[in-house]
Amino acid sequence: MDQLSVILKRFSMNTEVFFTGNLCGISHFDKEPNQGHLHLLKSGELTLIDEQGKSQVFNEPTVLFLPSPHTHRIVGNDDNPPVLVCANIIYNEVTSNPIADALPALLHFNLNDCEKIKQTSLWLFEEAFKERCGRGPLINALTDIFIIYILRHVIENNIIEHGLLAGLAHPQVSKVILAIQDAPEHPWGLEEMAELALMSRSKFAELFKRIVGQSPGDYVIDWRIVVAKSLLKQKKSVALVANAVGYENGSALARVFRKKLGISPKEWLEQFN
Repeated sequence: MDQLSVILKRFSMNTEVFFTGNLCGISHFDKEPNQGHLHLLKSGELTLIDEQGKSQVFNEPTVLFLPSPHTHRIVGNDDNPPVLVCANIIYNEVTSNPIADALPALLHFNLNDCEKIKQTSLWLFEEAFKERCGRGPLINALTDIFIIYILRHVIENNIIEHGLLAGLAHPQVSKVILAIQDAPEHPWGLEEMAELALMSRSKFAELFKRIVGQSPGDYVIDWRIVVAKSLLKQKKSVALVANAVGYENGSALARVFRKKLGISPKEWLEQFN
């Protein structure tokens, strides 16, 4: 399975279009848990103001993607009102989402930067601004597809220099990340991971930390916790989850949870419920 499919299979997300049309005045977007925003500017001009008060002006067809929760405002130009499609990006995790965490607070690029993104945006605009049967479900589905094209564009063009998506874009590091994600229960050691990347231990460890932002060993632990959370939400027993992510019993998994999260698996599950 390819890099992006592995992530999307494990971490589901969906989009919900909530606005289409001409934007007048100022729109305020609150910081909602487990939710990002997507704004597609078809025409006109807008100013985006982030939570630090920094403003940026956009007056060409543009993708504005805020993958993680961030308060922001959009101010429309009264003389050249922006025509927009706006959607919530909803992550189905109770805590953080690795996709959102791997991206900067704001990604923006011209719709012409990628042919597939441009093509999908044209389909989306066509449906968004016409009243046709099945309009709502179709524009949500097209927005889901649009997000995948954005993530593919980020990986294929090495837009992100650090973090998970940067690691997935690197030919050697990605082999190791995919192997870890595919088999979190495996007793991964530095030597085996370095061999998989066809590198020495020291060079691999340095490269992995520089690109991904953490050591290979820490990444293994974090991925196991992520998978464990997913299985716990499926009502699997702590003992079964522990075995599924490479720990011999529930006590060992609990020690890792407490070290990383400060709470036990059962306490985490109670918070989720």
